[in-house]
This record gives sequence, structure tokens and C-alpha cells, in this order.
Amino acid sequence: MVDLHTHILYDVDDGVKNIDESIEILKNMSKNGVTDVFLTPHYIEYSSYTSNRKNNLSKIKQIEKKLKENNINIKIFLGNEIYISENILDLLEKKEISTLGKSNYLLIELPMSGIFNGYMDIFYELIQKDYKVVLAHPERYIYFHDHFDELVEIHNSGVLFQINLESILGKYGKKPQKTVKKILKSKLVDFVGSDIHRNKSDYSFINKSISKFKKYLSDEEIDLILN
Repeated sequence: MVDLHTHILYDVDDGVKNIDESIEILKNMSKNGVTDVFLTPHYIEYSSYTSNRKNNLSKIKQIEKKLKENNINIKIFLGNEIYISENILDLLEKKEISTLGKSNYLLIELPMSGIFNGYMDIFYELIQKDYKVVLAHPERYIYFHDHFDELVEIHNSGVLFQINLESILGKYGKKPQKTVKKILKSKLVDFVGSDIHRNKSDYSFINKSISKFKKYLSDEEIDLILN
């Protein structure tokens, strides 16, 4: 399984604070069927979450070294969860933010409540510049709980969707759970992510979530979004 969205790059945002916890999480993920993990720290302009690409790559190298030392067989890649901004192209040019791995895919976050006016104009501009826009956890945004038709329009415009695994288990509440089921039923999901911020005592949520997808998707469709 490919995990497209995590906060396990240590000491850069509200996620993991030290490299040992990063390694422990990756070890547990590997044991539970995860083969590839994107480390996507928040990048929020004008906040304390602005660790740049150079700094993040340095930390990635340290994690890779530890993984090798501990014989943990899992691949890691750098990315960002980029809070929506009119300056994304400029931030890419300045190497402040990262695409997912070495791809042209960008993981972008919207406000949890309310709406960012003009977000579709930003998405269109990025798409016109040959970037692939991936919307992080669309099921969690309060606005779309009552405007599901707009989510459908966003996906139809070429924006890809990454859902959080635990949304279907009700971790974020009933409305996100209901919305993620509608996303799955409507075949709008492209990727999954754990959005993990801390080590857990139990990683069974991965397989529990995937098993619930079977109500809405075929085995082939599930395989596609996981891998």
C-alpha cells in the first residue's frame, strides 16, 4: 500500500517530534502492509510550519539511514501538504515546497471550515502548468458536507482526491464518515493516506479501513487506489 499523506517527518510541524518516533511508525507501517510512504509536512505561509525543501530533504536522508541500519524495508518520499495559497507557483520556484516525490503531483489542503475564495482558479492555474492537483482529505472539509455536488465538480475538473483511511471508521466524526462513503460510492477516490501524526499502539486501522472499502469498490478499484 502507498500512504500518500503523513506527518512523520520529525520536528517540522504538528506531527512527529523526533527521528526515533519516525522510525517506529515506519516499522509498524511496514509490518501492516505499507510499502511506500510520502512524508508530507504542513506548509502554511506566514506560520511556524514553513520548513523548506532543503531542510526536509536533509531529514529524509537521516531517516533513510536509520531505516537501513534497522533493516526496515519501506520506501519513503518527500512531499508537502500545502495549505491553499495564491503563491504556490512562486513557492515551487523558490524550492520552498515539494511536489510528491519527483513527480508533478501536489498535495493541497483547503480550510477545514469556511471556503477559500478563488481556490478553483488556483487549481486551474496549476493544472495549466502541467501539475496534478491532489486535494487532501476532501471528506473532512465542513463546507462540502452540505455541498457534495461541488466536490463532484472539482473532481470532474481534473483534481484528484486523497481520502484518509480512518475517515470511514468515524475517527473525524459522523459527517466526514458519511461524506467519505459518498466519495467512495461515487468512485471519486484516487489515493489514500493515513494522515498519521503520532505513533499508535494499534495499526489494525489500516486493514479495517480497507475492508470497509469493499462495500463500495471492486477489488481491482481498491488495488488501484492503494498501489
